Amino acid sequence: MSHAMPIPSTRFAGAIGVFDSGVGGLSVLRAIRAALPEEDLVYVADSGHAPYGDQTESHITQRTLTVGNWLAEQGVKAITIACNTATVVAARTLREQTHLPVVAIEPAIKPAVALTRSGVVGVLATRQTVQSESVARLCDTHGAGKRIVLQACPGWVELVEQADVHSARTEALVREFVAPVLAQGADTLVLGCTHYPFLRDTIARVAGPGVQLIDPAEAVARELVRRLGDQRRPAGAQPGTTQFFTTGDVAQTQHAVAHLWGAPAEVEALASG
Repeated sequence: MSHAMPIPSTRFAGAIGVFDSGVGGLSVLRAIRAALPEEDLVYVADSGHAPYGDQTESHITQRTLTVGNWLAEQGVKAITIACNTATVVAARTLREQTHLPVVAIEPAIKPAVALTRSGVVGVLATRQTVQSESVARLCDTHGAGKRIVLQACPGWVELVEQADVHSARTEALVREFVAPVLAQGADTLVLGCTHYPFLRDTIARVAGPGVQLIDPAEAVARELVRRLGDQRRPAGAQPGTTQFFTTGDVAQTQHAVAHLWGAPAEVEALASG
């Protein structure tokens, strides 16, 4: 039996699609909204499969293609991968399989190396990210003469997914993984997962005032502006809309989105298959 190709929807024609393994990518969405107030945004939290950092590369690639293709089928004009793990594992594959501009976040090792005074940079990320070939390549390309300490931080994504960002439990888990990096002399920390900016206050408190924290979200927004070019809506047009979807538990995601986004938000269910 033959199967017809899916007919592209126009539901989100001209919008910008943004996705992450969960709600962490809201840190990138926030930067995109600030840079592009007139654009319609569609955000997918693939919470039914989070965290990506503990999954196999084949599973991360499959999820990246599934969500990316769904966004393309809805008529978006560009896709932003707001997930470092998905970027380092599968961004190239998604770019090869879609005609749309794909802007992806990656750990901000280059600017961190430029800023460090001690010569030691810490990269806080998921296990998959710190073990990836892409991060090894970034270290080789930009890390000459510097020491780059890669630190996996298991459990941090789950804390943000639960919107538990200020508790004593959170501070203890942050301290567990930040302290060893500081002990090696790091004075600059890369937030190498889009969930981690929501732990920024706690990380800063644990690290102390002499340590810089680097979040690449604004750089991603600038690159998206550049890639859109004349496809951007004119300045002064009416404010854009923001739609939220999740493949996970809608009530839990809605609670986390409202807390982290800073405003009530309606989250729609998206099949996780």
